[in-house]
Amino acid sequence: MSQNLANFFSDPRENSLVKASIVSKYFETWANIILQILKNQENRYGRGKGQIAYVDLFAGPGVYDDGTPSTPVLVLEKVLKNPELCERMVIVFNDGDSHHVESLRNVVDSFDGLDNFKYKPVIANIEVNRELAGPLRSLPNVPTLLFLDGWGYKELSIELFESILQKWGSDCIIFFNFNRINAAIDNPRMVESIVSLFGASRAEKLRTELLKSNPYERELVIIEAFSAALKASSTDGSSRYVLPFRFKNAGGTKTSHHLIHISRHALGYQNMKEIMAKESSEENQGVASFEYSVPTERQPFLFSLSRPRDQLAEMLLRDFAGQKLRMIEIYERHNIDTPFVKKNYKEVLWQLEEEGKITASKHKRNTFGDNVYATFPK
Repeated sequence: MSQNLANFFSDPRENSLVKASIVSKYFETWANIILQILKNQENRYGRGKGQIAYVDLFAGPGVYDDGTPSTPVLVLEKVLKNPELCERMVIVFNDGDSHHVESLRNVVDSFDGLDNFKYKPVIANIEVNRELAGPLRSLPNVPTLLFLDGWGYKELSIELFESILQKWGSDCIIFFNFNRINAAIDNPRMVESIVSLFGASRAEKLRTELLKSNPYERELVIIEAFSAALKASSTDGSSRYVLPFRFKNAGGTKTSHHLIHISRHALGYQNMKEIMAKESSEENQGVASFEYSVPTERQPFLFSLSRPRDQLAEMLLRDFAGQKLRMIEIYERHNIDTPFVKKNYKEVLWQLEEEGKITASKHKRNTFGDNVYATFPK
């Protein structure tokens, strides 16, 4: 185990606490949505109780040295709050470090409420690598949330993520160590690892693009390429929704890593966006920063995520010219690959109505409900 990784759990750094908060909050939202879908299917077709899975491949020791709980404990607490999840949730915690596994096992065994779980969490000590994609793909078709919080890049691959995303209702949350991946791209010994992450043609194009990029632009180019690779990863033609969240170092001067969420469902994307927006350290006109530097038009995906709220009004007038739609329809059609959350759309639509730029069906002042119709001029 590297010294950096050994020190990682010595104290709960602010970034680590935010990351754990994002993952555990999303887990709760995701699990409850999947639970409701399963219950509806079971009531309709008379099926037995279906399972839901959570897999953390780099779970760590479970707590920091000062006793602060890390992601595994936060997830267990979320499950315990819902007796129906306790009946269905299959949890797999894994770590390649035997000391972490021993600590985690002690933490789980002493968890207050563990007896309420129908399936006791499985704790494994497996070294994660790209070859794990095969076994993951062969698992039962159970909706799964995969959290892959690795330290490097050799264990990452598009194929590994897709082995989970091919299952209905499944999402992935990935720790993307930008600094290490940035260094590996130009290393001839790491060609195989980079191809596994980006694909052969995209990796070659990426190296060419980086030759004309300054150090600031490199990060944007790399994240743009990785996001594009994830979106194109589908083997069954289904969509992939990608949302990155950037973490800086303690001084706020340099990127340390990104947390990237991948979902095959727009609802999952929208829910994670709401969570990440609330965890953002800054806002611009009420629009969350998601900790991004300001990209340029050379990175269209990230550029679209950097727009302030003033631009949203212009975009809506242009994109929906001549149409009459409910607020919720406008939001669902438009929010993908933007930083805007539902409240931004409500605020801007009300503003446009006040300025006489759109008309709306009857509603309360200073609000713009989901079912309020907005009519845009041609």
